[in-house]
Amino acid sequence: MNRAALFVLLLLIPTAPADGQEWARRMFSTTRHDFGTVARGSKQEFAFELNNLYQQPVRIASVRSTCGCATVHVRNDRIDSSDNTAVVVNYNTRSFLGHQQSTITVVFDRPRRAEVQLHVTGFIRSDVVFQPGAASFGTVNVGEGAEATIEIAYAGRDDWEIVDVRSANPHLEVELEETQRDSARVGYNMLIRLKPTIPAGYLRDQLYVITNDEQGGRVPLPLEGHIQSPLTISPASLFLGVLMPGQTVQKNLVVRGSQPFRVLGVRAEDDRFSFETPPSESKAMHFIPVRFTASGEDSRLAERIEIETDLGDGLIAHCMATATFKR
Repeated sequence: MNRAALFVLLLLIPTAPADGQEWARRMFSTTRHDFGTVARGSKQEFAFELNNLYQQPVRIASVRSTCGCATVHVRNDRIDSSDNTAVVVNYNTRSFLGHQQSTITVVFDRPRRAEVQLHVTGFIRSDVVFQPGAASFGTVNVGEGAEATIEIAYAGRDDWEIVDVRSANPHLEVELEETQRDSARVGYNMLIRLKPTIPAGYLRDQLYVITNDEQGGRVPLPLEGHIQSPLTISPASLFLGVLMPGQTVQKNLVVRGSQPFRVLGVRAEDDRFSFETPPSESKAMHFIPVRFTASGEDSRLAERIEIETDLGDGLIAHCMATATFKR
């Protein structure tokens, strides 16, 4: 084997210390999460994000939790070079109360065997209950807004009250109504509105119910939904591959509209891209071929592709094209 071939081979193998575990741990942005103090019945979820830093594909063989208070699944068990996935932990606030913690073991079997331990902890209140456990808005069209109602029940002190509801999201409004106060039981209805100004995308957020408790007086409530644009592009992130200088690759984008539309133009600042603009006809879905020819100028590509349409005032769809270059 000559020196050049040996150098390429070394690039393809993740470097690791003697114990063989560190290469896997480095892919995670964090390995610990504290859910804090949460209400009984609330939906609590955390995603441990990981990114494949290496040139070989990585595979997660299995995941396991030491406690039933935390169930776990993997979004995608195979992670290509420069791609990412997540180990998603759901905190069981219905069957468990009080302080709960779990260690999640993530087992990798490719490109070599390794294990990474993730840790979650939290405190589940028995006296505060959310029903349902999250404000779920479903799919909402841009510009329409939506509402969700949460029932909050408390059992304990007769002077317990909610003193504030806080969120950093400017596209939310909250109305709070007290519905019960007797025999040390207190109830509230909380109406949460999404303003029509909320932008397109997936809503993954929280608001905080602030109570007059001396401790644990800040209780999070998850918010979730999909704010749907009248124009969507798939894939939203286009990976062109690991390319050699001079190599040409072609991919397809699919653009869908809530009503028939015409594509007026496709553009990217990088002149290594070329596009085939669809025929000038109105359809609810268009296929757009994307061609890219690699050069040896850089090591990575991240380029925004924009597709202009005749929807509204020239509504534009966009995606991010990425690639890695070999030299």
